[in-house]
Amino acid sequence: MTDVTAHDATSTPAPTSSPARTPSGPAPLHGRVALVAGATRGAGRAIAVELGRAGATVYVTGRTTRERVSELGRPGETIEGTAELVDAAAGAAGSGGTGIAVPTDHLEVDRVRALLARVEREYGRLDVLVNDLWGGNPLLDFDTRMWDVDLDRGLRMLDLGVRSHIITSSVALPLLVRNPGGLLVEVTDGTARTNDEFRENFYYDLAKNAPLRMAYTLGVELEHVGGTAVAVTPGFLRSEEMLDHFGLTEATWREGVDGQPHWALSESPTYLGRGVAVLAADPGRHRWNGRSLDSGQLAREYDVTDADGSRPDVWGFLLAERAGRTPDPADYR
Repeated sequence: MTDVTAHDATSTPAPTSSPARTPSGPAPLHGRVALVAGATRGAGRAIAVELGRAGATVYVTGRTTRERVSELGRPGETIEGTAELVDAAAGAAGSGGTGIAVPTDHLEVDRVRALLARVEREYGRLDVLVNDLWGGNPLLDFDTRMWDVDLDRGLRMLDLGVRSHIITSSVALPLLVRNPGGLLVEVTDGTARTNDEFRENFYYDLAKNAPLRMAYTLGVELEHVGGTAVAVTPGFLRSEEMLDHFGLTEATWREGVDGQPHWALSESPTYLGRGVAVLAADPGRHRWNGRSLDSGQLAREYDVTDADGSRPDVWGFLLAERAGRTPDPADYR
């Protein structure tokens, strides 16, 4: 399941209420500070929005701004747009959350250090770090042997999906662990269980398995300072890039089911965003330390749904197929 992460405000309608907040209680993440690295679009954008809806101050970073577009060439999706969506969601919920856009290339160490210095200067704490950095989909060469893939393209994928995560964690974790209870979320494609088979491309396989191992190993190290690390994955993400690929929109996506059977189990970015927000607000979240969770698992555990009220579980469906069964998609939505 390719981890495509691009959409804008028009592709994912903001839900009117947050499952992370009870009507009579305070916003569960009020007073918390989050950094979503790679919040320009897709799952990262949705996670930022839902953290803000739950009351967090959310620093949103990425390379595409209203003045400059990354090599992905999607000018309609900017970090400023994400910050505005965070503010709108927080305002509608009355949660007190806010979005702060900071242009950052997470492969530039000095830029990342400047970002974290700003967070420290302005708030003196960091409670949630989400590494959703990627952008390597245009570099993918499926059905191509490792030695036939252009080396520069392959190494660029590892820079975008692995090195950027390492740089960000190295710089941000000292602030995250300053207060007990810090949460690191590594966003990837697939869980440890689903990724035990080859992921179609040598470099993509490495790029999407590395965050799983990062969550595990950093979970071991965070254990000693009261922190938690988890890896999370969306399922078949119905991002703007994916909708564009199929020639569909968020309003017409069901028309694509005949051409791609797994499309029936697709999900909007809101689904994972809601799951991560509730996970961040869970005082017992440390039980997940070092583990990998998919959006369907988070939905079942925390009783959340996608924006349309459904609860898709494409990874469960694929595992059932792998086991030789003939699952009915209706049973996994």
